[in-house]
Amino acid sequence: MPINYERYGCQIALPDFGDDAQRRLSEARVLIVGVGGLGCPVSQYLVAAGVGTIGIVDDDRITMSNLHRQILYTTADIGKLKAAVAVERLQEQNPETQLIAYPIRVNSDNVMELVAGYDLVIEGTDNIETKCLLNDACVLSGKPLVYGAVYQREGHVSVWNVLHDDGSYSPNYRDVFPAIERAQVPNCREGGVMPPLVGIVGSMQANEAIKYFTQRGSVLAGKLWIFNAEDGRTNIIRLKKTNIRPITAVLPSVSLIPFETVKDATDCFELIDVRTAEEHSAFNIGGRCISIDTLHENLDGLKTVALPVVCYCHSGGRSATAASIIKGAYPEKTVYSLAGGIAGLMARNGRG
Repeated sequence: MPINYERYGCQIALPDFGDDAQRRLSEARVLIVGVGGLGCPVSQYLVAAGVGTIGIVDDDRITMSNLHRQILYTTADIGKLKAAVAVERLQEQNPETQLIAYPIRVNSDNVMELVAGYDLVIEGTDNIETKCLLNDACVLSGKPLVYGAVYQREGHVSVWNVLHDDGSYSPNYRDVFPAIERAQVPNCREGGVMPPLVGIVGSMQANEAIKYFTQRGSVLAGKLWIFNAEDGRTNIIRLKKTNIRPITAVLPSVSLIPFETVKDATDCFELIDVRTAEEHSAFNIGGRCISIDTLHENLDGLKTVALPVVCYCHSGGRSATAASIIKGAYPEKTVYSLAGGIAGLMARNGRG
């Protein structure tokens, strides 16, 4: 397809960009996992820049609470699938880009197949399990992964697993954060976030992808970009590999269970609230409280539990991590994470 100079002329005019860089973008295939706060600006800028093929993966539906930071959507879209709405809007923005919607949850059964069809993956997810899953799949596939994370007023961007000229790869997520699965990192709903911050971080992720494909500029491989929205400071930290455990396979994904399945059969499950004791006292749906930061020291007490285990928290992030830890310690056990957490129940009871 001939280059559309009217559409892309301003970037083609950049020094050392030109037709060659634009053709590289038109041939690029990018998989974006998550079209929330980060995925919205990422996808918009990559579509606008003329990336040839973009896959959009997200199984969530749009809610009112998304709208303050997820700028592809409107109030009229509430209840609709994010992937479907995003593809429709993005196609209007640039009909030249091939857009593919995957309204599915990424898991250990489908991640390798999803990643295989693309040159680069960008993750805009808000849970550690999916970040680790994508990282491991990209390492096994030899694909780069553009990482983004936000918490309150701070944002991070890096590019994992970039192939160097000598055949080695830049650090990956587990290299830099070897104990990340034990971390307690609240998502946007739990910890809060400033809306413009996700736009800034998402735009940086898109910029890294464009630099990677056009071979213009130095990508953030082996570096972590940190931005503080409160005072405008930025820092770039050089990263070293610290993980000594090789990645040989993707770990099985945590199984989700809806509250409707649990609520009338609580005697059939071992409920574990992985929030803090204070959160548990304020509102809970039963079971015992073992906060995620004390879970490892309490694993022995779960060895003799015969019932299927259901971990729950506010919105599902901490419980997914906890379920993964328990499953890793006791592979023979049936372990679930409560889908969506108890945030909806708390709101209906005037507690959220």
